[in-house]
Amino acid sequence: MDLDVVNMFVIAGGTLAIPILAFVASFLLWPSALIRIYYWYWRRTLGMQVRYVHHEDYQFCYSFRGRPGHKPSILMLHGFSAHKDMWLSVVKFLPKNLHLVCVDMPGHEGTTRSSLDDLSIDGQVKRIHQFVECLKLNKKPFHLIGTSMGGHVAGVYAAYYPSDVCSLCLVCPAGLQYSTDNQFVQRLKELQDSAAMQKIPLIPSTPEEMSEMLQLCSYVRFKVPQQILQGLVDVRIPHNNFYRKLFLEIINEKSRYSLHQNMDKIKVPTQIIWGKQDQVLDVSGADMLAKSIANCQVELLENCGHSVVMERPRKTAKLIIDFFTSVHNADNNKKLD
Repeated sequence: MDLDVVNMFVIAGGTLAIPILAFVASFLLWPSALIRIYYWYWRRTLGMQVRYVHHEDYQFCYSFRGRPGHKPSILMLHGFSAHKDMWLSVVKFLPKNLHLVCVDMPGHEGTTRSSLDDLSIDGQVKRIHQFVECLKLNKKPFHLIGTSMGGHVAGVYAAYYPSDVCSLCLVCPAGLQYSTDNQFVQRLKELQDSAAMQKIPLIPSTPEEMSEMLQLCSYVRFKVPQQILQGLVDVRIPHNNFYRKLFLEIINEKSRYSLHQNMDKIKVPTQIIWGKQDQVLDVSGADMLAKSIANCQVELLENCGHSVVMERPRKTAKLIIDFFTSVHNADNNKKLD
């Protein structure tokens, strides 16, 4: 073989070895850094740009793709202890001609965390309204999507600010009052009674607790490497005191059933998406909402738990777009009539 060709392969091999070794080192030594790189890479790949906007001294962090057009913008609210990037798996399957906005909820990721902030559901709704006004998203009504705690906030937002929202999608939302408690809620009540709220299942502080949380939230049993579990924990631990404070706020009497108390005020076309095997929030909540919201469509997903967005992103995106398109086309037809 020609020496120049040999040299070429040596150089090429050396060039490839550097990123491969860096990846392995990150995986073994700094898994949390690898997770941040992962999100950065997918935002870039999907064309999502990160921006900041301020309401007085309060900062909101959000990502977006596209620009407002003749179709409604879409605002997406994540769940408890998550962040705007949790939507990337769904964004991947959404049309690129839509204007998408994913915001970090109050106190999460790049959005201001203040000890003086009202973390109740009402307080979060007011903050999201401030964000909407900062971006002028409500210049014309937008489509609002929320999951879990974000679904709780989204539902109450639609009740409080009906002129802002043209349609609504709630993915296994919190905030409903059930006649009987599931095992997860019973466990929470036992922890409250024993004053052991340091052990909230949704706030892991060890790789083992992280694994348990993933099993609680997902129907599909993922085999997650120990290093990745450690990385996920490392990313969360600095925020666990805040998560605990937030969790106690949203399950107290002021907030726990806020969606239930306001669901009959929701007048816009509404889509409910729920995993049939949800162990966190019982799927029977979908029927409760359907009975109280006049124009409501329910989609129940087989073999799916609470983490609908993560477990079934392609299906979730398809359901969202099918519903969004049907509502938007119906509105256009009414205008033509």
